[in-house]
Amino acid sequence: MIVIMNRGAGSSLNGKGDRETRIAELFAALGETPRIVQPERGQDVSALAREAVRAGEKTIVAAGGDGTISGVAGELAGTDKILGVLPIGTLNHFAKDLRIPLDFEAAVRTVVQGRVRSVDAGEVNGRIFINNSSLGIYPQIVSRRKAQEQQLSRGKWPAFFWATVQALRRFPFLDLRLTIEGRQINRRTAFLFVGNNEYEIAGFNLGSRACVDAGKLGLYLTQRTGRLGLFRLAFHALFGRVDQEKDFDVFCVAEARIETRKHRLLVAQDGEIEWMESPLEYRIRPAALRVLVPPEEAAI
Repeated sequence: MIVIMNRGAGSSLNGKGDRETRIAELFAALGETPRIVQPERGQDVSALAREAVRAGEKTIVAAGGDGTISGVAGELAGTDKILGVLPIGTLNHFAKDLRIPLDFEAAVRTVVQGRVRSVDAGEVNGRIFINNSSLGIYPQIVSRRKAQEQQLSRGKWPAFFWATVQALRRFPFLDLRLTIEGRQINRRTAFLFVGNNEYEIAGFNLGSRACVDAGKLGLYLTQRTGRLGLFRLAFHALFGRVDQEKDFDVFCVAEARIETRKHRLLVAQDGEIEWMESPLEYRIRPAALRVLVPPEEAAI
């Protein structure tokens, strides 16, 4: 077993000393002594996960937020390796949807004593995502937020607020052509959201999944095309009043092709952003990941 830890993840582990020491103590209490590694400057967790796969590690544990888990999962998808999750990020969507405890001691216990469950992974142009991928306004918000954090030394949430305001004021809409199960849809939209399985978007329940093993992508396109409509949607989301039927067109598909006049698109995947060549080829990878979940969760 190896633990790949993101030194910059959000949690402080309840302030109980050095992270690596705390992780080692918790595993030792359960009779395990995993090797604990952290990426050096200029290195990413994907490279460490790739090395762990080549070295023959059976269980590879990602300690961090959704971006860290996604980076490790990308190297494990389609292999017989087992993914362990220690959620020490800010939002931890993947852990929540799999009912992996956010309490750190319970999460370590799940890695040691949990059951293996096979879950789906999403893929776009060969890149794996565990939660979702999106185009349009959200990647712009993430890009602006990171710039404010680095250049203005703002905290994550104040930076996110001001980045959202800026994006809503200035963002140009996308003209997309979607090919979904043999039919084409042309749409001018501010936002395209592609989920690894369907998301529940209603009221205060914004961004969770009932299951992660149905073998389908969930595609969500905003129905509101004007800038005023976009402001209204943002207002509804802020106060938990989003209505999936009124605010989005939803498609559940195994694959989709996204084309635009632009040669490259800014794409967000599990909270990280990168430029990708157009067209974007999305597909679901059924049961591509083997993940440790609490013992009471049924194994597949």
